[in-house]
Amino acid sequence: MYRLVPFAGIAGWLILGDWLAGLALAIVALGWVVLPSEEGPPVLSMAVTMQWVAVSIGFFYYILTKRELDATLRTDYRWMVLLGLGCVLATILGLWFSRYVIGRLKPPTGLRPAHALSFKTLLLIYVIGTATIGVIQELAFNYGGLAQGIIALTYLRLGMVYLIFRRLVGRGEWYYLAGFLVIEVVMGITGFYAGFREPLMMAVLAYLEFFDRRKIRQWAAIASLGLLMVVLGVIWISVRNDYRSRYLADDRFSGNRSARIELLRESVAVWAGQSSADMWNNVDRFVDRMWTVYYPGLAVDRVPSVIPHTGGALMADTLRFVFQPRLLFPDKPDVKSDSEMVRRYSGVMVAGENEGTDIAFGYAAESYIDYGVPLMFLPAFIWAVFIGSAYFLIFREFKHRDLAVAMTTVIGWMSLYLFERSWAKTIGLGGTLLIYAGGLFYILDRLWFQKFKNLYETRLDESDESVEAGPSATAPPPRQLRPQPHSK
Repeated sequence: MYRLVPFAGIAGWLILGDWLAGLALAIVALGWVVLPSEEGPPVLSMAVTMQWVAVSIGFFYYILTKRELDATLRTDYRWMVLLGLGCVLATILGLWFSRYVIGRLKPPTGLRPAHALSFKTLLLIYVIGTATIGVIQELAFNYGGLAQGIIALTYLRLGMVYLIFRRLVGRGEWYYLAGFLVIEVVMGITGFYAGFREPLMMAVLAYLEFFDRRKIRQWAAIASLGLLMVVLGVIWISVRNDYRSRYLADDRFSGNRSARIELLRESVAVWAGQSSADMWNNVDRFVDRMWTVYYPGLAVDRVPSVIPHTGGALMADTLRFVFQPRLLFPDKPDVKSDSEMVRRYSGVMVAGENEGTDIAFGYAAESYIDYGVPLMFLPAFIWAVFIGSAYFLIFREFKHRDLAVAMTTVIGWMSLYLFERSWAKTIGLGGTLLIYAGGLFYILDRLWFQKFKNLYETRLDESDESVEAGPSATAPPPRQLRPQPHSK
């Protein structure tokens, strides 16, 4: 498998005629080679791949189409792509290092039940979570210091979504899976933000967990989901401004999902009637939005020639903010808008809080402004070691495998996939998820295990194989650090 890395690099260089393209392909191949999934979906590989896409999508788009984007016209985009790839590589190495360290610990022993939750229980929790998530989010801000923790718990719904996809894919129930995916996408795309991305990604991860390269149906399913994500992304970028303006201006839409579906249908119908030139412009906008190197590239041009490096001041502010929980420091100010940093270091007066928006700057740009090359890659490595250690320890310490998979999928994905997120938001969200969501799941895992321990032991005596029957499902004790994946 390791031969895939130089092969991808050399092939990219020769076919595309650019050494940077070869380097980019080698790095993403390395992520898949050194971060194999021994249990659950390959969420770590997919998360670093999403960062890789945010760093390089516009670069490859320009090579293949020769269509200019803002970053190619106004920044030294190649240098920024190289710095971004360095951050992705540092993340990969940090995750690999944590995997190596945790893997050297003594393997866990004892019963490891396959399922804590029956499929009916999963569906019930999903329905309740979906029905109450809006109310929970509204109420969270009335509880001051507990708001972050309450919001973090809402991400557990995403874990339930993944477990449902996982069961449906594992059973081969394609029609139910398609129906469930449609429901999730419709709910996501008719919100204010692009909420359709997460369910699509959870479906992709579910397929990848059970992926068998010999089955054409699975290749077709993953390719279809990828194409659907791109098409919906292009459509959303094209219609979102009109959709959001009407959403905010008319109370009929904000409180009525059926009206929002109709509004979105009208917007898509108008979009579909565009000329081919307008369609290409929409694709340009989609790639430009995905390729989050424009403002960081402008900052790299200005630092240190115009503005000096801060010597770690931005990271110091971030850590001070993160380690002062609002529960204990109720007067702690809110995290600063990324738009302020963009204005100061990129030299562009972008829209900000007054306009109700926040222009992404990203952790890589912050690290460069703080430390320059090469120290800018160290924070990404340290963060990856931290999240990776938590990821592998959850698999090691949790008893029920479905709870471990749900928790690691949510934490691994939400903590790592966004290249454009600031350090304050990245560390804050990751830490909050670990403390609140991870802590709650750990307690439930142990309580549930103690309650049904005798039943698990009885089932294990009766059969050596795992049987899916809610709390009675058990799995043999693992011989390695983590149980092996389902047989292909």
